[in-house]
Amino acid sequence: MRTFSARKEDVTRRWFVVDAEDKVVGRLATRIAMILRGKDKPIFTPHVDTGDYIVVVNAGKVRFTGRKWNQKKYYRHSEYPGGLKEITAAKLVQQKPEEIIHHAVWGMIPHNRLGRQMMRKLKIYAGSEHPHQAQKPEVLEIEA
Repeated sequence: MRTFSARKEDVTRRWFVVDAEDKVVGRLATRIAMILRGKDKPIFTPHVDTGDYIVVVNAGKVRFTGRKWNQKKYYRHSEYPGGLKEITAAKLVQQKPEEIIHHAVWGMIPHNRLGRQMMRKLKIYAGSEHPHQAQKPEVLEIEA
């Protein structure tokens, strides 16, 4: 028996919609990252993007455990001396709620060209509306 290696022509992509309301960020992000990579499929091949599309709605209503709302900090740098900026999770969810899920999922995806290609299949929206009804996304239930 020979090892099967998927090609991009072999992959059939599906669309899923995930409601992030009252979901813990880390547990939600691990499930999303697994589907984006295609690890839930029997044709998974590490060097080919075999994953599906994910539409996340209600990203502004996610949940953290413990005191992470005030203790967890997100950092960015302006590339100028002394340009390190930090923001807590509580402030970030008010300004850009999509960034919390994006940041969590990006940490679980390979940081290379293939990972950036996978992240393009992740669509995150703060509210409950999304413009991807034409793709007929299936509802994906993720446990809290």
